Amino acid sequence: MKRLLLLILMLLFSMGHGQNLPGTKLKIKRSHGEIVLDGVLDEKAWEQADVAKNWYQNFPVDSLPAPFQTEARLTFDDEFIYVSFVCFEDDTPDVVSTLRRDFNYSLNDNVSFIFGPYNDRLNGYFFNVTAAGAKRDGTLSSGGVGENAFNIYWDNKWYSKVVRYKDRWIAELAIPFKSFKYKSDVKEWNITFDRLDKKRNIKSAWVKTPRQFYTGTFAYAGQLVWEDPIPKAKTNISIIPFLSGGAFQDREVEPISSSNSLQTGFDARVGITPSMNLDITINPDFSQIEVDEQILNLSRFEFQFPERRQFFLENTDLFANAGFESARPFFSRRIGIVQDTAGITQIVPILFGTRLSGTLNEKWRLGIMNMHTKKMLELGLPAQNYTVATVQRMFWEQSSVSMTFVNKQSLGVQEGDSLKYFHPSIFRKIDREGIRRPNTYNRVIDADLVLRSKDNKWYHSSFLAQSFDAQNKAKTLSGSAFFEYADRNLNANLGGFFINENFNAEVGFVPGSTVYPGQIGYYSEIGYKVYPNSTRILSTGPRIGTSSILLPDGTLADREYTIGYGIDFKNSSNLLIEYNNTFQRLTLDFSPINNIDNRKFLKGEAYRWNTVAATYQSNTTRKFNFLLNAAYGGFYNGTNLNMGGEFNMRFQPYATISMRFDHNNVKLPEDYGDEALFLLGPKLDVTFTDKIFFTGFFQYNNLIDNMNLNARIQWRYKPASDFFIVYTENYFPASFASKNRALVFKLTYWLNI
Repeated sequence: MKRLLLLILMLLFSMGHGQNLPGTKLKIKRSHGEIVLDGVLDEKAWEQADVAKNWYQNFPVDSLPAPFQTEARLTFDDEFIYVSFVCFEDDTPDVVSTLRRDFNYSLNDNVSFIFGPYNDRLNGYFFNVTAAGAKRDGTLSSGGVGENAFNIYWDNKWYSKVVRYKDRWIAELAIPFKSFKYKSDVKEWNITFDRLDKKRNIKSAWVKTPRQFYTGTFAYAGQLVWEDPIPKAKTNISIIPFLSGGAFQDREVEPISSSNSLQTGFDARVGITPSMNLDITINPDFSQIEVDEQILNLSRFEFQFPERRQFFLENTDLFANAGFESARPFFSRRIGIVQDTAGITQIVPILFGTRLSGTLNEKWRLGIMNMHTKKMLELGLPAQNYTVATVQRMFWEQSSVSMTFVNKQSLGVQEGDSLKYFHPSIFRKIDREGIRRPNTYNRVIDADLVLRSKDNKWYHSSFLAQSFDAQNKAKTLSGSAFFEYADRNLNANLGGFFINENFNAEVGFVPGSTVYPGQIGYYSEIGYKVYPNSTRILSTGPRIGTSSILLPDGTLADREYTIGYGIDFKNSSNLLIEYNNTFQRLTLDFSPINNIDNRKFLKGEAYRWNTVAATYQSNTTRKFNFLLNAAYGGFYNGTNLNMGGEFNMRFQPYATISMRFDHNNVKLPEDYGDEALFLLGPKLDVTFTDKIFFTGFFQYNNLIDNMNLNARIQWRYKPASDFFIVYTENYFPASFASKNRALVFKLTYWLNI
C-alpha cells in the first residue's frame, strides 16, 4: 500500500512539473558577498540563484521523477565557482563505503556537478561529494560516452563541506577557477547534475536522461548561461616538488644485496593560455602508485594493465583513444616500463618530460607530450626519447576528426652495439648478409574519425595508421571501422579491422602483434532488452555475438560464437549466462601453463571447444556483497573448470575488506600438463579520516610462483599535497622465503605561484 501511494504521488508530481530536456538553461550570477562553506545556505547569493530542480530518474526507470528530489544552485566570485546541493531525504542510513578521495561512484550515496567549459559537448570536468563528505574529481571526454570517458585520476585543489540533517543533506563546493581550463569569452557552458541514491538504488539527473545512457553525457546536458562576465582567466603556475627515498633488499643473490636511495624532483603546471596548460616533470617518481592487480593469463595475448601515473592522465583521451582496441598507436605504459629479456617487468627511470595540452578554441584541441628515459645498460637499453602529438577538430554536435603522431627514438646506438644494447627491441632482425642492424626509431601516423548522433543512438569510429622504422618498409598499415546503434531495447554493433604483417607500434598496444603474422578481423554483437512489469526484474534479454580473425592469406586463425542471456534486477544485482564455441588454429608454439616440463601446442594445430559460463553480481547496496563467475568446458585438447570472483564487506565508512580469487583446474592429456592454478588477493582498505588512508594488499599467484605484499599509507596533509609510506615484499610460496623487499616514502607539496 505504501509503495502504491508513493507511485501515485510521483505520477501526480510528474504531471505538475515539466521535464528538463537537453539544452535547458540555468543562469549563474555573481555573488556580491562572501560564501561560507558551512552546509547552511543562508547567503543572499543562494537565495537569488537559479535553482536546478525537477530531477528525473534515470535508473531503475526513466519515466518518473525522483522520489527524493535534489536542488542545485551556482554562483561565483573572482576566485571560485560555487555549487550547492540540497539532497532531500528521510532518516534512512546513508550508504557510504569510504571517506577516501576518488571513491567508487557506484557504491556511495553521492551527488555530481558535471560541466564542459568549452561548450563543445565533448570535453569537461566532474566533481562529486558523498553524503559523508568524501570527494571525487576527474575529466570527461568523448561526450561522456564509453567505458573510459570518465577519468578519475585527474587531481586538483578544491574545497567542500557536507552537513547531514534529518530530512536532507546539504553540500557546498568551492572550485577555484585556476583549477581547470576555460575561456572567458565562452558565454555558455554545457552543464548537468546527477545523484546516486544508493540506499534505494535510484539514479536521477537534472536533465532527463534515457536509462541506456550515463547521466553525465553531454548529449543530455543543459546550458549554463553566464549573466555576469566570467572572471578573466589568470596565468596559473603551480610547482609540486617532491622528496622520496627508500631502502631496498634483494635476497635472491648471494650475498644479499642492499641499497638506499634519496631523490628529489618536481612537477610544474603553467597556464600558457586560459585553456592551454604546459606540464613539466623533472626526475619523476611513481613509487606511491598502487600495485597492479595480478591476473591468471592463460591466453596467448599480452594483458593491458591500466595507467595510474598522474602525469600521463590529464587529457589522456587525446592520445590514448587513437586507433582501436585491436591497434592503439599510443599506450603510455610503454614509457618507463619495459620487459627484460626474461620477460620480467622492469622500471626505466624517466629523466624529464613535458606536455602541452588543452583547447585552442571551441572546435580545436591540441596535445603534445615528450618524455626522455635514462640509459640502462643492465637492461641493454640506450637513452630513449618519446614524442606523441595529437590535433583534434570537433564538428557537428559530438563528432571529431583527429591526427596523431607517435615517435620513439633510441639515442647513440651504432651498428656494432648489439652486445651493449642487447634488448630485443633495439636489434630485432638479421639482414640478408647475416648482420644485426639496429632499429633506432619507430614512428606511427594515425587518423581517426568519430561520428555520433545528437541523441547518442548512432555511433561510428574508424582509423587508419601507418608505422615507420628502419627495418620494415612495406605492409605497415592498420585500420578499422566500427558501427553501433543503441536505444532502450536494441544494441547492435558491427566492426572490422586489419593489421598488416609489419605494422609496428612500439609505443602502442597491439595485442595480436606477437601472435599473428598480420591479421584481418570481423566482429558483431546484437543484444535485446525487455522491461517487464515486475517488482524485482528491471530488464532481461538475449544477446549473440561472433568474432573472427583471418591471416593475410585468408586462413581462419580464430573464431568465437557467443550466445548469452542476462537479467538485471532492480536491487542492482544481475545474472548473465553464456555459451561459447571457440576455434583456434595456432600461429606459434604455445603452452598456457608456465612450466618448462609441459609439452607445447604446436604451430598449425587446430582446436575447437565449447564452454558454458555464468556470472552473478549480488546486491551492491548490502554491506556484504559478492561477484561470482564460473565456467566449464573444453580447453584446447582438454578441459578447464574456472571459478572466480570477489567478496566485499563494508564497515562503512571506515573500512572495506575484500577478497579476489581466481581458480583454474586445467586438465590436459598426456604430458601437456594438469595444473590447479590459484590467484588470491585479500585487500584491506581503511580510511581513518578523509585525509588519512591505508591500503594493505596481498596477492598469491602460483602461475608465476609468487606472493606479494603491498602496504600503503597516505596522508593528505593539505589539498593536493601528500605524504606516502609504501612497503612491498615478494615471497616464494613454498617456503615463504623473501625474494626482495622495499620500504619507500614520498613527500609532495602543491605550491601555487
